[in-house]
Amino acid sequence: MFSGAQISLYPMTDDFVGVILGALGALDPYRDRLRVETDDISTLLVGTPDIVFAAMRDLFVAAAASGKHCVLHATISRGCPGEPDDPICQVPELSGPIAPLAERKRQAMTAVSNAPSSGQPVAAQFSLYTLGIDQHMDEIYGCIDFLKSSGVFDRSKNFCTKLSGDAGSVFATVCEALTRFGPPAGHVTIDLTVSANSPTSL
Repeated sequence: MFSGAQISLYPMTDDFVGVILGALGALDPYRDRLRVETDDISTLLVGTPDIVFAAMRDLFVAAAASGKHCVLHATISRGCPGEPDDPICQVPELSGPIAPLAERKRQAMTAVSNAPSSGQPVAAQFSLYTLGIDQHMDEIYGCIDFLKSSGVFDRSKNFCTKLSGDAGSVFATVCEALTRFGPPAGHVTIDLTVSANSPTSL
């Protein structure tokens, strides 16, 4: 299994470099469980989904603590057949046979209810893609049912779902969408955008 995210952080301020550099320390607790590669466009985080999402959450919350409007965009993937297996990505949830959909929705709800609060309100939108399976819409509709009960569901939009609430619950919800829907060893991707401190609230 290979799982990870390509992330880009955009603080909407003249001091964007200071905000980004000031937030990077939030990754330190996770560096021994992640492979991190940065170039001029994005940063790759490779690891188990729970660690990848926790690192993204803490990085974004640290940047948003500046009070500036901050946006994070992430392309997230697990099980890509074009990537080699990586021991750093192994997790029990992504192996074995697929569990009944109702059971997976219950597991996802439990994980979100146990998510730590960050104190940082955010808005997010994301799209889930369960690739290479005939019943992909069953998985997507099951995920939508979970989202509507997650406590952070805002509304459905064209091509995506909007979430709003505490960053802890929002990132946990998207993590559960990635790990609980689609076959455990299947290829699943998410396109995610998160915003905080926006000057508009719509």
